[in-house]
Amino acid sequence: MTSALQLSYELWLRVFSFLSWKDKLTMRCTCSHFKRLMDESRPVWRGFSVVLKDLSRYNRAFWRSLARRQLTSVSLRAGKKRDLKLLSVWLPLLEALRLDNWRGNDLQELKRFHLLNRLTLTACSTPLVNLEFLLPLSHQLTQLSLCNVQLTCPASQLLASISQLTRLGSLLLHHDGSLAIPTLRGVLSQLVNLRFLSWTMINYKRLSQDFFRPGTGAAGGASLSLSDLQLLNYDAAVTQEVLQPLANLRSLSVFHLYSVPGPTCHLQTWLTSLQQLCSLSVHGGHPLVVYADFLPSSLLSLTLCVDLQPEDLHVVSLRAPNLQHLHLEPWSSSSNLVRLLPQLFPCLKTLAIRHHHVSDEDFLGLHQLHHLNTLEILDSFYRPDPNDPSLVVYKPSSRLLQLISDLQKLTNHKVRVITSSHRDALTCACI
Repeated sequence: MTSALQLSYELWLRVFSFLSWKDKLTMRCTCSHFKRLMDESRPVWRGFSVVLKDLSRYNRAFWRSLARRQLTSVSLRAGKKRDLKLLSVWLPLLEALRLDNWRGNDLQELKRFHLLNRLTLTACSTPLVNLEFLLPLSHQLTQLSLCNVQLTCPASQLLASISQLTRLGSLLLHHDGSLAIPTLRGVLSQLVNLRFLSWTMINYKRLSQDFFRPGTGAAGGASLSLSDLQLLNYDAAVTQEVLQPLANLRSLSVFHLYSVPGPTCHLQTWLTSLQQLCSLSVHGGHPLVVYADFLPSSLLSLTLCVDLQPEDLHVVSLRAPNLQHLHLEPWSSSSNLVRLLPQLFPCLKTLAIRHHHVSDEDFLGLHQLHHLNTLEILDSFYRPDPNDPSLVVYKPSSRLLQLISDLQKLTNHKVRVITSSHRDALTCACI
């Protein structure tokens, strides 16, 4: 301990800055000296988020510890009205708050958080009869997410409440289809700073001509500021005229409603109209072959969770020759796809694939991707007993660990390899 005391405060903070959140918490518990150093240094905890549940079990010492770190991000599970009041007393600097499985329909206590700018509500056990709790936050919120939340208020009231959030740059609204909102025209015309929108599309069979139109006073060719759009449960007919206001769109994600699609591939219309896209993510719907010829040459990032064949990737490489980021989760096996990647996509910087049924030779052949810096393995699990396929171990197998080690040697350790178990741990740590 004496040697530790000889190092300066600034030097220790520099050392702590290289630690993961898990290692920081472990280091904090080693001695009172490190505990005091870390608790009294806000930079050490910048970006840290804590998950809380059943606040009655935490004592004053716990709350003082959080308060000294000046936390700005909290995830509260199964919370109630009184919990918000307690949080506002001890953590008045909160900027991001996630409420999972909220108990009750009264959220008026959110007005106590004067710095809150990011709010997420997920899987509320009680329907929200109105969104009046948003009004005191109308000049604060920059991000709002309502996911799997039952809303019993009229659609007009919902849109009116959201339209008050004039600083909003990100909006996510996922519901069970109970909301009938004919067009986004009204809300988009008010949210002039909106850059990201994720919207449930299960109610729409055909998008109206004014679905994305900015407003009544806007010219016919007026464009939205929207740059990132996610469509959930999508299967709606659309025309190129409807998509004209999306000229600034750079990222499109489509989660199709049906795994077995109808006769018409609506994605063709989207790709024809959005030739400036840099990022495309497609989940379900038609096989890749149906729309591969429509991919814009501007694509730098592509996620494909669809039915595809090796020859389809050849078309993709011709349509998007500068692709840098590829996430590949075909419905069929990846065994005959991975070997093609170094030749077809030599500019790849990040790659996400499944490794089961991929030969060792093909996996190690990824070292030929000279620009690759991150490889993510999406299926980092194994079945130890061939006679019992139901037994699954959710961690990398010894074979996968050896392959990763061999690949890193071939690339001189320039490639960072992430396993799905590691990714899931990171996801759980985020709010």
